[in-house]
Amino acid sequence: LSEYYRATTDKEALEYAVLLFESIEEHSFDRFKNGYCEALTCQWGEIEDMRLSEKDANERKTMNTHLHILEPYTNLYRVWKDERLRHQLRNLITLFTDKILDRKTFHLRLFFDDDWNSKYPIVSYGHDIEASWLLHEAALELGEADILAKVEPIIRRIAIAAGEGFTPERGMIYEKNLVTGHLDADRHWWVQAETVVGYMNIYQYFEDKEALQKATACWEFIKSRLIDKENGEWYWSIRADDTVNRTDDKAGFWKCPYHNGRMCLEVMERFGDE
Repeated sequence: LSEYYRATTDKEALEYAVLLFESIEEHSFDRFKNGYCEALTCQWGEIEDMRLSEKDANERKTMNTHLHILEPYTNLYRVWKDERLRHQLRNLITLFTDKILDRKTFHLRLFFDDDWNSKYPIVSYGHDIEASWLLHEAALELGEADILAKVEPIIRRIAIAAGEGFTPERGMIYEKNLVTGHLDADRHWWVQAETVVGYMNIYQYFEDKEALQKATACWEFIKSRLIDKENGEWYWSIRADDTVNRTDDKAGFWKCPYHNGRMCLEVMERFGDE
């Protein structure tokens, strides 16, 4: 809605965006222990199973939800410089740097109880690199010098940590179990898209040529392996054995032209004149 308002200046869209912000803050924000609840019922009541899918941990607070509250709050702040929104955007950035980020590894922890304890041993490389640029974008839009000075070294470290899952010829793998060492080496479509944007962001702001090389190498992998040049769109993934995943949806409940469409728009906006 905030993006629609940016494109059209339709005031009704902005009004609805603000109403959603107010609803999230009223019903989902934890005023006592900070952060946002993963899921509630249609009436904003407690719900026993908060998982988005069977592979997720059933915890009240997740990195993914906070990432996808950070993203629209940043965009809303672009068009609505409200003081409460500013405060909550700053708070979200701080939650990432102080609660969600593992300061030992610079990976993001994924699932938390109410007290921000995390026992989930999975590293999600795609979420790491995606968070690096969304967190930077939020700090840039907020425009507060102390936050930006805190965030910029961190997002570079996150991008480096994400690089543990990257190989130039094969793209970014999905995830790793830190306890067992097991790798899910499938290359999912959304992870590749976020890898391109994340490393292009590092190159754009810090002139890091190694990051540019990773971004362009991943784009070459996308073009050669993931894009269905005959029927359109991207395949779900390239499996660990390098075969194309033609089983999972081209579009469906978990896949649409969001991450890859956004990747194209981000690169065009940032480097369209070069």
